[in-house]
Amino acid sequence: MTIKIAIVNSSSFGKYFPSHMDRLKKLGEVDRFEFSKDIRGKELAEKLMGYSIIIASVTAQYDREFFEKKDKTLLIARHGIGYNNIDIGAATEKGTFVTIVDAIVEREAVAENAIALLTSVIRQVGLAWRKVREGKWEERAKLIGYEIKGKTVGIIGFGNIGSRVGEILKYGFNTKLIAYDPYLSSEEIIKRGAEPVSLEELLKNSDIISLNAFVDENSYHILSDKEFSLMKKGVFIVNTARGELIDEKSLIKALDEGIVAGLGIDVVEGEPIDQHHPLLAYKNVIITPHISAYTYECLSGMGDKVVSDVEKVVKGENPDNVVNKELLK
Repeated sequence: MTIKIAIVNSSSFGKYFPSHMDRLKKLGEVDRFEFSKDIRGKELAEKLMGYSIIIASVTAQYDREFFEKKDKTLLIARHGIGYNNIDIGAATEKGTFVTIVDAIVEREAVAENAIALLTSVIRQVGLAWRKVREGKWEERAKLIGYEIKGKTVGIIGFGNIGSRVGEILKYGFNTKLIAYDPYLSSEEIIKRGAEPVSLEELLKNSDIISLNAFVDENSYHILSDKEFSLMKKGVFIVNTARGELIDEKSLIKALDEGIVAGLGIDVVEGEPIDQHHPLLAYKNVIITPHISAYTYECLSGMGDKVVSDVEKVVKGENPDNVVNKELLK
């Protein structure tokens, strides 16, 4: 029986490294699908019927109904490190492995983009570029930025990527580094180079805040009205993790009140957004379209991991970095 492999809603897998597609085609039939980001349940199951292996992006939504209506699915391999769009419990009941890319693969790419966003917004690079394009070079004296050196940087989520952002800012820019991460001990945070603090302490003392946490019931909208009210006026915020970490209405209010002096984000709740999104009206906001992992080095490593998982499952072996470890043989 021919193995059928579906690549769903991926804008990058197999497009820059043809060898990944070549390896998959040696295993079976490979098809690429582009669905609505909100597709889920029975509709998604019907469209993917017969495909026992799925290479998944941040969309579509693989919910419980999807697994209940879908035929046998051996593997859902996330081309990334997040899996919020997959019901892990339902996948486990179905006997479907869910794998993710090893976090280390994305570490440098995402951390470097966080720094790129910070330097761009704190020095008004985007606005300055627009002035040049508009023939307004003489307005350069209005484009006064800040230096990163000596600032207090607060990292929310001090894991794989957050700790790398911290390293770059502490040792490359001579900042004071504080971190909040409820999933790490104080000893581990210190070991990784930061002073452990409560979320309230971080918000009150940071000149720069970098969001590098995952989204769960505790971190959803971790920055809302109360949190923005605790911040220093004139704080700079960077988010390369998930848009759902910030309450958008509260953020807009904080921008209007000058609490947030600059915002650099690679993720937005409800993405993708269009040109009419309210945040685009702010000159002190830079938004990139979820490209933090888009380096050739990172995409090569991500693709290798996904293909390796497929190869192992086809051979009847355990794939690597399995989320639902209960299924491991």
